[in-house]
Amino acid sequence: MIREDRWELNERFIKVFKILEDRGEIVKNDRNGKGMGDFAERILGNRAYGHIIRAFLNADDKRCIDYRHARALCHEYGVNESYMLDGEGEPFGLEIPKYDQVMEDAPALKGNILFTTTEAFAGTTLGTSSFASEQNTFFSIPGLNGASLVAFPINGNSMEPVILDGDMVICREISGVHEIRDNKIYAVKNNGQLWVKYVQRVADSRGRVNQLKLISANHLEHDPFVEEVGEYTRLYEVVRRISDL
Repeated sequence: MIREDRWELNERFIKVFKILEDRGEIVKNDRNGKGMGDFAERILGNRAYGHIIRAFLNADDKRCIDYRHARALCHEYGVNESYMLDGEGEPFGLEIPKYDQVMEDAPALKGNILFTTTEAFAGTTLGTSSFASEQNTFFSIPGLNGASLVAFPINGNSMEPVILDGDMVICREISGVHEIRDNKIYAVKNNGQLWVKYVQRVADSRGRVNQLKLISANHLEHDPFVEEVGEYTRLYEVVRRISDL
């Protein structure tokens, strides 16, 4: 007998699948890498298992996705693991509003910098109508203009003494790893996780950057580690640190 938590997991899978369809990342009859067989291969390891995916999507079928394959879905398509596995938060990470949207809404939002919590920035989706919510407000600082700016508090001592626990950092989104300057501080958001670290690019044998080495300022307590760069990795340059006076 299938446990209730598995049924709930499968319901979240159905919701995520529909979002991916709406985004055009899954096209059921596509033959160019986005079809059901391609999806089955990425999630179940076999492109012939499209019929199993269809069973998961059928509310009347008794088969449902398991946690191992749900984790594969998160890894392959950038789904928030907290949402997928535990039902916490929303399916995909927060997207910073684009320049034109912020400039249009700026009078109502009272600023061009989105302030949110660390946890929300790591793993909560905000729709276009949500940018002015109580939990996610805008403010401005003289000298910091433009859009794609986000601010959030730092939790932990991994970047001490450069950035302290409780400090706030303001970051600007960059378009990809090609903009990274080694040994500068960035916020790296990937698979529902968020790190603020010194960053070094790691290239493969062909010279393609496919990993990032993340290094703490507090290296005595926190070892460096390597994070894979994927389609859904988001990178933000830290442009300002704000501490309590």
